[in-house]
Amino acid sequence: MKNKVKILREARNMTQNELAEISGLSLRTIQRIEAGNILKGYTLKTIAQSLETAPENLLIGKNEKSEVERAKIINLSALTGLIIPFGSIIFPLILTYKTKDSKNRELGKQIITVQIFLSLMLSFLMILSPFVQSAFSIQFPLFLIPLIAILSVKSLIVFANGISLNRKQTLSIKLKHNFL
Repeated sequence: MKNKVKILREARNMTQNELAEISGLSLRTIQRIEAGNILKGYTLKTIAQSLETAPENLLIGKNEKSEVERAKIINLSALTGLIIPFGSIIFPLILTYKTKDSKNRELGKQIITVQIFLSLMLSFLMILSPFVQSAFSIQFPLFLIPLIAILSVKSLIVFANGISLNRKQTLSIKLKHNFL
C-alpha cells in the first residue's frame, strides 16, 4: 500500500522538495512521512492544506490493512536455517534491519526472537546429546533426534506464521517478550 501523502503528492505532479517548500516543512520530514511515520497535529494540518485535502483523508483508516509483504519475506528467509547454520537468524536479521516500515520491522524482530530461542535450544540439546548417549550407552547417534525435531518445529513455525500473515496480518507464533 502506497502512503496516502505520496499518492496525493504524485497526483498533483509535485516533488518532495516542492511539497516541503509549500508546506514549510523540511524535506527530511516529508521523506519520513512518506516512509510511514504517522501524521499528527500541526504536521497533519499543514500537509493536508498543502495537498488541498481534509486531514482525515491522510490518516490510515482502521479498516485498512497495512502491508506486511516484507514481513512475509523475512519469515520465509528463516527457512535458510535448514541449509545454512544460523541462517534462520542471519538472513531475517539483515532483512529486518534494512526494513524502513515500523510494522514490518517489529514483525521481523518477533520472527528473529523465535528463531534465536529455537537455535539456542538446538545448540544446548546438541551439546547435551553426546553426554546422554555415553551415559546410557546408546549406540544410535542421539544428536539426530533433537536436530530433526527442532528443524521440523522451525519449519512448522515459519509455515504457521506465513499463513497467519496472509490471513490476519500478524504472527500466530511469537514469544511474549521480544529481546531485540
